[in-house]
Amino acid sequence: MPPADHHKVLFEPIEIGPKTLRNRFYNVPHGTAYGTQRPATWAAYRAVRAEGGWAAVSTEFSSVGPSSDEVPLHSSDIWDDEDVRRHKLMVDSVHKHGALAAIELHHGGAHAMRRLSREPALSPSGLAPELPPPFGPPGTPKAMTRDDIERVQLDFVAAALRARDAGYDVVNVLAGYGYLFAQFLSPFHNHRVDAYGGSLENRARFWVETLARIRDAVGTDCAIATRMSVETQGPWGHTIDESVALVGMADRFVDLWDLNVGSVLDWASDISPSRLIPEGSNLPVFERIRHATTKPIVGVSRWTSPDLMAQAVRSGVIDIIGSARQSIADPFFPQKIHDGRIEDVRECMGINLCISSLDRGNLTCAQNATAGEEYRRGWHPERFEPLARPEVGVLVVGAGPAGMEAAIGLARRGAEMVHLVDAAEHLGGHLRPAVELPGLQEWRRFIDHRSIQIDGLPNVQFIGSTRLTAADVRDYGASHVILATGARWLSTGVTPQTHGPLEGVAEGADWIFTPEQILVHGRRPALGSRVTVYDAEGIYMGTGIAQLLADEGFDVCIVTPHDQVGAEGDLTLDGPAVRRSLHRSGVGMHRAIVLTAVEQGRVFGAGEFEEPFSCETDALVLVTMRSPLDQLYGELVDDRAALTAAGIEAVFCIGDALSPRPIAEVTFDGHRLAREFESPNPAVALPYKREPLHLELPDGDLFLGGRSR
Repeated sequence: MPPADHHKVLFEPIEIGPKTLRNRFYNVPHGTAYGTQRPATWAAYRAVRAEGGWAAVSTEFSSVGPSSDEVPLHSSDIWDDEDVRRHKLMVDSVHKHGALAAIELHHGGAHAMRRLSREPALSPSGLAPELPPPFGPPGTPKAMTRDDIERVQLDFVAAALRARDAGYDVVNVLAGYGYLFAQFLSPFHNHRVDAYGGSLENRARFWVETLARIRDAVGTDCAIATRMSVETQGPWGHTIDESVALVGMADRFVDLWDLNVGSVLDWASDISPSRLIPEGSNLPVFERIRHATTKPIVGVSRWTSPDLMAQAVRSGVIDIIGSARQSIADPFFPQKIHDGRIEDVRECMGINLCISSLDRGNLTCAQNATAGEEYRRGWHPERFEPLARPEVGVLVVGAGPAGMEAAIGLARRGAEMVHLVDAAEHLGGHLRPAVELPGLQEWRRFIDHRSIQIDGLPNVQFIGSTRLTAADVRDYGASHVILATGARWLSTGVTPQTHGPLEGVAEGADWIFTPEQILVHGRRPALGSRVTVYDAEGIYMGTGIAQLLADEGFDVCIVTPHDQVGAEGDLTLDGPAVRRSLHRSGVGMHRAIVLTAVEQGRVFGAGEFEEPFSCETDALVLVTMRSPLDQLYGELVDDRAALTAAGIEAVFCIGDALSPRPIAEVTFDGHRLAREFESPNPAVALPYKREPLHLELPDGDLFLGGRSR
C-alpha cells in the first residue's frame, strides 16, 4: 500500500549541498550511551534506523579533542585514526541501507567534563562571579586566548577531515545547547573586549570562522550543517532576533540548518516531555528563521504524528523532520508511513526514560524493548525468529505492559495459541488508570499500540473480566503459563528509606489512601480536606496524584524523602516544569523529609539533620513502595506434581509480579521472555555479547611511556 496522499510530501527527496536526502526524515543527533567506546553496539543501533527508512542517521555529539573530553558522558570522539576506524563501522552500516551518515562535531567549552584528559575548561572569558558554574569538575574555566581559539578551530577542521575520510556525508557543527560556540554567542557568557566579544557580529566570529574553514576543507565532499538553538531559556543564551541575524552571517557556509530550542541548562525546552509540552510547539519559533534563509531547515519538535509532520513540511517553515525519540520508539517509522501502515507505528510517549537511562549505561525505551539490544542480543524491532516448536498453548495471566509484550512476542513467533487473560475488563494493567493523571494522556499510546497489534494477530486472544485461581490455571489446558499479575502499592508506609511500616498507619483507616484507591476505586477524602501526599518513590505517581487532587480543589502538600520533589523527573527532564505546575496550583512541597509516624490530623518526620518536622493533615496518600502480586505464581510452583498432572511444562513470572520496576524495564522483561522462550532456562536471561577489548601493550615498562628504567 502506498503512503496516503497527504503524507507523500514526506517522501520527496531534497538536496543539501552536494548530497541528496531520499526523503524528509532525518534522525538527528542524540545520545545512545555507546559512542566510540562500544562501536559494534553503536553501529548496529544506528544501522537499524537507516534500514527503517530514515534518510540521514547522525551520531551523538562527537568531541573534537581532549579539551572537550566528555567522560563519563558518552561521546563519539573523533580525535585520531583509531576513532576513524570505529566511526567507519557505523558509517558503513548506515550506508548499507541507503541512508546518509551524519556526524555532529562538538566542543563543550566550560561544560566539558574533562575527567579523563584533566585539561582546564575553556570558555570565552573565564567565569565571572555572576555566571553559573560549569557541569564538569569544580574549578574556574580558562579564558581562551587567540592561540586557544586557533587551536580549537584547527581541532574542528581536523575532525571534519577525519569524518570525511570515515565516509560521512554530513558534517554538523554544534552551536547550540549552551556549549562552546553558544557560549561565545551569548553576552551572558562572553565578556571579551577583542574581536571575539562585544557586538553580535564579534561574538559570532569564532563560530562563523570555524564554519568557513570546515567548508574550505570538506565542503565539496560533505554537506555542511550547523545545529543552533534559536531560542534559549534564561539569561545565558541569545534572543530569537539575534538568531535571525546569526543565520544571515553564517548562511553562505551552510547547506543545512539544524534547529532546536533550549540549552544545556534547560534541556526540557528541546527534549520536551509529553507531560507538559505539546508536539510541534517549536514551529512558531522556527518560522522566524524561515524568513532568513532559503537553505533547507531540519527542525525538531517531539514529532510523532505523520499528519503534523506533513503539515509542517507543506507549510514551508521546515523542509525536513528532525527526530530522535520517535526513531528510538520506532526505528521503522518512515517505512511504515511509506507503506501506509499507520496502525503499526509505535508512537513515542514522551516519557523520556531514554534520557534518564543514558548515563546509567544503556539506552532504554518504554515503547521499544529492542533499543540498544540490536548487537548484543541480536534483536530486530520488526523481525522475530519462528518458534522451533510452535504447537504450544500459552496462557498469559495479566494484561499489563509485561503481559501484553510477552503475548505479542510469542504470537509473532508463531505460537499456535496465546490467551491473554486479565481480571480487568480492558488491556493495560496498572498503566490504564495511571494515564488519567494530569499530563499523562499520551502514555496511553503504549496500550493503544498493543491493543491494535493483539486485535490483528489471529493466534492471540484477549479475555477480560476473568480472574483465575491456581485450579483454574491448571485446568486451562495450556502447556506454558506466564504470570504477569503486577504489583500493588503498600498501605503500610514502608519505604526504601525506613524498611519498616510507618508508625501509626492502621490497616483500613479511612483517612489513609493508596494510589489504587484514588485511581482505580475512586476513593477521595472529604471535600475541603487537607491532603498530604507522601512520595517516597519520586517518579511520576506522587506528583501526579498531588496535581490531580489539587485540580479537584483539595488543599495539597507533598512530602518526599528525596532532595527534590519528583526527583526522577529531573532525569526525565519534566521535574522543574512539574514543580512549577504544582506551585501554581498551591501545592506545598517539603523536601528531604522522612516521615516517622502519623496520627489522624498530623504527620511527623525528620529532616536531613534529624530536625523535627510535622504538619497538619486530614488525609494521607502513601506513594511509597510497590509489592509484587505473586501469590498465584507461588501457589502454582509450590505444587509441581499438580502442574505435571495438568500437562503444564513451565510457569514463568515476569514484570512487576517478579520485581516492580519502571515501565521500560517490565516491558523488556516480557519481550525478553518471548525472544528466549525456547532457551534452556527462559526464566534467566541468556548471556549477551560484550564489546571486544583489544589491548596492545608497549614493550618494556608500562610506566615512563613504555621505556625501561
